Amino acid sequence: MTSWSEVEQAAPEPAAVVRALFGRGKHKTMATLRRDGSPRLSGIETEFEHGELTLGMMPGSMKLADVGRDPRVALHSPSVDPPADDPTGWPGEARVSGRLHAIARPGEGPDGSYFAVDVTEIVLTRIAPSGDRLIITSWRPGGQVREVERT
Repeated sequence: MTSWSEVEQAAPEPAAVVRALFGRGKHKTMATLRRDGSPRLSGIETEFEHGELTLGMMPGSMKLADVGRDPRVALHSPSVDPPADDPTGWPGEARVSGRLHAIARPGEGPDGSYFAVDVTEIVLTRIAPSGDRLIITSWRPGGQVREVERT
């Protein structure tokens, strides 16, 4: 299992940008897998606390049923449009993929409704300073930070 603090130790620069992009707004998007294997997108709120990326779900929700069957998720940062007159002013977007594991939150809700993310990948997408291409930065546990450019 790879906690958020381990991501920060292994890949400090992209981890700092991911955290900042996730902190840009309250509402994020989470992808889970439905019973039939098709994707489900849901709104979610996340927090970075005690070295973990955490989130909670309401009992009886479809996304909670999804992760009960298959704990794999992808989380996406809040999105904003690039400035029309300066695409390089776009802060970018971030994704964290992983598996959820239940954590206790005494007094805050029923057991099994709060989770930490076991991180399997982080991805950053931003526009190059030249404004003519995307830069995609990624990291996986045990690997190096990779950067790919797309035109």
